[in-house]
Amino acid sequence: MKFTQDELKGIEQQLSNPEGAFGVEIAKNMNESNLQMTMDAIKSLNLLKSDILLEIGHGNCGHLEKIYNKTNDIQYFGLEISKTMKYEAERINQKLIQNNKIHFSLYDGIKIPFSDCYFDKIFTVNTIYFWEKPVHFLSEIYRVLKVNGILILTFAQKDFMKSLPFVNSKFSLYDNDDLSLLIKKTEFKIIKIENMTEKIESKSGELVERIYSVVKIKKIVAHKR
Repeated sequence: MKFTQDELKGIEQQLSNPEGAFGVEIAKNMNESNLQMTMDAIKSLNLLKSDILLEIGHGNCGHLEKIYNKTNDIQYFGLEISKTMKYEAERINQKLIQNNKIHFSLYDGIKIPFSDCYFDKIFTVNTIYFWEKPVHFLSEIYRVLKVNGILILTFAQKDFMKSLPFVNSKFSLYDNDDLSLLIKKTEFKIIKIENMTEKIESKSGELVERIYSVVKIKKIVAHKR
């Protein structure tokens, strides 16, 4: 299937901030196509009982049940810039919300609306491309993460992303070197980078190989002498 330039721009806009009926459909497709990346991120979190977990950019959060299959004693917080996605996540996960400590919130994409050192673990999948001020935003993540807390940052590699027809000016692309340079500008420390590949179906119906990374990052506070 071939798309016009206007259609590609529409898809790009929806990927960065899904809205309306088209946004709901895009989010459903995203959740399905990103599921392996999301599961790898969740696995890397090594969730423990009583963990307070934040997911940034959860989309429709069709994967939430898989998180609670790991442990049902955590507190989950989801953060979105999209009202459509917040409502979809709440609709899809009604039963889970009734039985667990689950909270969905909206924010402006810049300021994380939680107090300092609140979360044990934070993860985000395929959102880094849309961060307007990545160093500042990482500082926000650092602020709300507990000392020795873990951030799992999962993203598709630059070379793969360049091949996608809807990737344009709204995306900032990264490879592992780019990410390492970005993290060096913060107080975080990279603990591990795992490179993964998977076969996914493209918008035109062809199987393509996606290369992505799951990056484990730790908040380490230096002791003052």
